[in-house]
Amino acid sequence: MTDPQPARPRLILGSGSPRRLELLAALGITPDAVTPPDIDEDPRKAELPRDYCARIAAEKLAAIPAGEGDIALCADTTVALGRRILGKPADEAEARRFLDLLSGRRHRVYTALAMKRGDKTWARITESRVRMKRLSDTEREGYLATGDWQGKAGGYSIQGPAGAFIPWISGSHSAIVGLPLAETAQLLSAAGYPVWGPR
Repeated sequence: MTDPQPARPRLILGSGSPRRLELLAALGITPDAVTPPDIDEDPRKAELPRDYCARIAAEKLAAIPAGEGDIALCADTTVALGRRILGKPADEAEARRFLDLLSGRRHRVYTALAMKRGDKTWARITESRVRMKRLSDTEREGYLATGDWQGKAGGYSIQGPAGAFIPWISGSHSAIVGLPLAETAQLLSAAGYPVWGPR
């Protein structure tokens, strides 16, 4: 007689991003709860992009209520041009400034993962490099008119129309979108979530 399978832990996604839900769905995973955290995401004075990204993911995780056996997963994606953090633009004018800065240049995209189960926590950070083609005024204004820049770090999303502006990346495409699948699967497995087993 085989032993019964242990109950699968509840998975709480600490993000309101539909892209992260879609990426988890690519692994066949649907969170049991989606709880976007409410934290201050302003960078600290002279804070470096990689440090900022890791801190925000950790602070999101700390703000998520979870039961003793639950797994809580949070992430943060940050676009960096040198030491400068390009966050979510406040308006179309700021999105235009971001696109002008990124046009014809390479930049970095950091995505930090933070996860907890009980009193144990896990953290990972990925770094990808992205090159944006030199944008014409027509391309830039046409993209801004789509509204796709809203709520996107750096003022663009690689999985949206701006994907036509990205001829080259080095790193993880899923991390640039918002959730690195390889690292996410690894952390979930480490926490006892059956990524590849029956659920």
